[in-house]
Amino acid sequence: MEQQFDAILSGSDSPIEGLVSQTTFDGNQAWDFKSIDETLHLVIAKDKKGNWIRVDGTEPYLSGWVGELAEQITKQ
Repeated sequence: MEQQFDAILSGSDSPIEGLVSQTTFDGNQAWDFKSIDETLHLVIAKDKKGNWIRVDGTEPYLSGWVGELAEQITKQ
């Protein structure tokens, strides 16, 4: 069963609202954030050491979004 939830990331001008879905990337569990206005796409996953990293998405992006999204995933 695919898990989905609403999330908000801190934008440079205003908050960015979107939907997070559980997915796979290169055969590993990942989380896919897509903003409601379709301007931001961010995919994160844990690396071999268990650290959250960005594995795909739109450019440019703020590096802080990885931590923000990981925190919201962990709370789910």
